[in-house]
Amino acid sequence: MVKKIIVIVGPTASGKSDLAVAIAKKFNGEIISADSRQVYKGLDIGTGKITKREMKSVPHHLLDVASPKRRFTAYDFVQHANGALTMIYQSDKIPIITGGTGFYIDALVGNIAIPQLPPNEPLRERLEGKKASELFEMLKSKDPKRARTIEKSNKRRLIRALEITKELGSVPPFQGYPLDKKYDVLWIGIEMEKDMLRKKIHTRLLERLKKGMVAEAKKLHEKGLSYKRMEELGLEYKYLALFLKSKITKEEMIEQLSAKIWQYARRQMTYWRRNKDIRWVLKSEKQKIEMFISDFLKI
Repeated sequence: MVKKIIVIVGPTASGKSDLAVAIAKKFNGEIISADSRQVYKGLDIGTGKITKREMKSVPHHLLDVASPKRRFTAYDFVQHANGALTMIYQSDKIPIITGGTGFYIDALVGNIAIPQLPPNEPLRERLEGKKASELFEMLKSKDPKRARTIEKSNKRRLIRALEITKELGSVPPFQGYPLDKKYDVLWIGIEMEKDMLRKKIHTRLLERLKKGMVAEAKKLHEKGLSYKRMEELGLEYKYLALFLKSKITKEEMIEQLSAKIWQYARRQMTYWRRNKDIRWVLKSEKQKIEMFISDFLKI
């Protein structure tokens, strides 16, 4: 029997986590987080990681499962998430997957095949000395399709993509469901008007700063997380590292980071728009969302 999964996608700051909790409460679900930074311990405020209070007693999986000092790959995510799915199904609950890393979600449900390629250390060493912008231009020339959806400033992901293109010619594309599909997936996407989303991204960034985002980054560095590794983690932590190294002012950090998060949100939407199975809704359309889920679960 094909197992059922509910997936909630959308751009950062669109309210995916809150919606996932509400759905889990109503339909007896548990949540698997699909976020490439929230898997790391200690990266809480900067990633907007859901708090215990916000979870409202709903079990969450794949949060705080790795040290930020080591790389956590899409393959690692699939292995951990499959273990979580087994536990959720054994508890007769519905798994709800949500998060900002589309590649993780597609890899888990079978829309993308993850190449089992070992690290190419000599290539990595050569690429490590290059700037993210240089790596992005290299990827653009070798695999323009992957370049359109990758995070331009994420050196780790850019290097891995170049590693794969060297061996396979390109990063395996989105395939849609395989014929022998393992899961029956209901895809729900949260839409938000662009100006409203951009404003929310900026407001949320200011809120995180008030909550102690800079102090969090300082603490991570004091515990041994290098600034180089912090920059590799991308987005918030890259700009926090630059600020803490006095490379940019606080005002520059806020301005540049707000713009980069907005660009990231746009790339997320570009990534998801190619999936024609997604049912796009406003977060406020609760009745519509619940109708989709009831029909899917045959309740």
